[in-house]
Amino acid sequence: MCQERWEGRRSVTHAEHGVHGSVATDAETRTGTARIVLWLVVAALAVRQMTVVLRQPPGERLTDLETWIGENGVLRVKGSLYDPDRFTGTPFAGLVLKPLGASAEEALGIAWTSVSLLLVVALGLVAARALPSPVGRRTALFAAPAAITLLMLSLPVRNALHLGQTSILPVLLVLVGCLTVRDHRAQGVLVGIAAALQPPVLLFAVLLWLTGRRRAALTGGATFVALTAVAWAALPHDSWTYWIHHVAGAGLGERPDGLANQSLHGALLRLGLEGPLEITVLLVLAVAVAVLGLRRAARYARDGQLLLAVSVTGCVAVVVSPTAWQHQLLWVLLAVVGRVGKRASDRLVWPAVVVLVLTLPGTMLLPNIGALHPVRDNVLLLTALAAACAVPFLPRTSPYWSAPVPTDYARPVPARWSRVPLLPFWRRVLTRPNLLLELLLIRVVYSAYAKVRLAATAGRPTAEKHGRQVHSIEQWLHIDVEHWFNHKVAGIGWMRDFFDYYYSTFHFIIPLTILGVLYVRRPADYRWARSTIGFATLLALVGFWLYPLAPPRLMPGLGFIDTVHGVQDFSKPDYGTLTSVTNQYAAMPSLHFGWSLWCGLMILILAPKVWMKPLGLLHPFFTICAIVGTGNHWILDAAGGALVVSLGFLLTYALAGPRRLRSPDRDSDREPVAGSGGRPSADDARTLAGRGTAATTGAARE
Repeated sequence: MCQERWEGRRSVTHAEHGVHGSVATDAETRTGTARIVLWLVVAALAVRQMTVVLRQPPGERLTDLETWIGENGVLRVKGSLYDPDRFTGTPFAGLVLKPLGASAEEALGIAWTSVSLLLVVALGLVAARALPSPVGRRTALFAAPAAITLLMLSLPVRNALHLGQTSILPVLLVLVGCLTVRDHRAQGVLVGIAAALQPPVLLFAVLLWLTGRRRAALTGGATFVALTAVAWAALPHDSWTYWIHHVAGAGLGERPDGLANQSLHGALLRLGLEGPLEITVLLVLAVAVAVLGLRRAARYARDGQLLLAVSVTGCVAVVVSPTAWQHQLLWVLLAVVGRVGKRASDRLVWPAVVVLVLTLPGTMLLPNIGALHPVRDNVLLLTALAAACAVPFLPRTSPYWSAPVPTDYARPVPARWSRVPLLPFWRRVLTRPNLLLELLLIRVVYSAYAKVRLAATAGRPTAEKHGRQVHSIEQWLHIDVEHWFNHKVAGIGWMRDFFDYYYSTFHFIIPLTILGVLYVRRPADYRWARSTIGFATLLALVGFWLYPLAPPRLMPGLGFIDTVHGVQDFSKPDYGTLTSVTNQYAAMPSLHFGWSLWCGLMILILAPKVWMKPLGLLHPFFTICAIVGTGNHWILDAAGGALVVSLGFLLTYALAGPRRLRSPDRDSDREPVAGSGGRPSADDARTLAGRGTAATTGAARE
């Protein structure tokens, strides 16, 4: 009997080891596959960036380098660096680039772009190795390819590759000097060389001094002076032009008050300050930013966050420099390593802000509203200023550094429709998302939607052909009421004005209002509602792309009246094609009706009072009357809008389960599993309990 019990226990132990070993092997396989995919993405991005640069015709690529190109297709060796007024580098940078004078134009483009991409790879590797400890295994494996990917996608790197600028090299020299090299004298030499290429980098000598590396700081300053003197001796005229006539290059390149200059000086000029007043304000603010930012950087360096300290110092250099062009803003991207927030759900806010600001233009981040133009035009500067002076990065001694407040995930209820398979793609959160991150997400997704919608066109003939198809189908179904109703609306003044206003105004106001109310009052329902309308909008893009359709008002010969835009001239061959405002052939499906139907369903489902629920159906009713009465949509367009909204609800149900959720603090471990339709067994209950513990532990580790 004892022998049998021992054999049974041994078999169970071996089975458990086998299961755990299999799980570990599967996890290793998934991790290795994900890492390979990330490196393939890096390779694909490198190839794409080189192709984009080299496909540009001469005169539109490497424009800063090609200011030296002479009649024979090689770089001019003689003459001033600053004659074309486009080269913005230091005389030392020009002296370093002089040997390229013997390079042919095509060979120079290939070699320069290849070397620049290699510098980006090296920069990503150094940054990944400098992450503050402790670093998880997955983070260590994915950090390098993720960092290189972000660098290649960033606006500074793309701009530097396009212009042929040397701005990547100073960043790499500073990172190697501050993070990798141990010898203080070598650190100073590297920082000095970087400062000779980009003078504001000399602030890193101050950082070295504040962190106790005074020999490195003195060596850095001496190296900068020596290299600048060598350049002055070799190129006295250019040195005078750069340092004296243009005040350390401040007058070179584009206008200092242009949007390309994302320094404090450029922002003050754009605000209308000039002359002695602007210089006085600039000096006061620059000193304040430098003192506060460098003290913060020194504190983070002493805390063991050297990469963050380097980034903060670089952001100070960006803010106080007379000119900070886009290709010089890589320091801001490095600030993504800072940890901000006590809650795990807030940890992604700062990285998301930095990545979005450094990879997308300001027009995609903020709407075209006059009051927001100062923010939109200076978004890179404001991000650098925030990183240097304001963002409360956590020290490593904080109890929230490795263990933030975990996120509360809701438990789904059993599936109502057993035939619809559930895919537990994400877990729903009970609390509302971070407002800043949510606004950025909505704005970026809508901007991407607008750009894709603009690109989804196949020309006027195809759109009119599809319009005739839809009109024929409606005639066959006896639902072609558009012409009658359009003329009825056009003939009654108050009705025409009402539907014109309704069509132009309520399309955005009501969905945004509903989302705002849900965000404040019912956060869990907000996430569910936002997902449904998001999926519906993405599905509508597929319809716009595959089936460009001319609306009734753009169908010649049918006699429709465009009550919103006025009488149309159909003799223009390009009328109704792609414009800078909207794609007028993106009619199928109708998101005017789709979004209004979504609004009606939200009110019908979530309204707290019974009498409120029927009122929700008024909005889709008025909307379909407006889109048909103004001649902007067919009846079948509204049916298409209803279809994508239905599919949006279905996708949300399949990926996240039913809307109704259970709070984890009120549930026992024996709650039914979503999709099971019944009570779980005791083994299932234990499994759920284990998963809950693991999820909580994982959230804490994140």
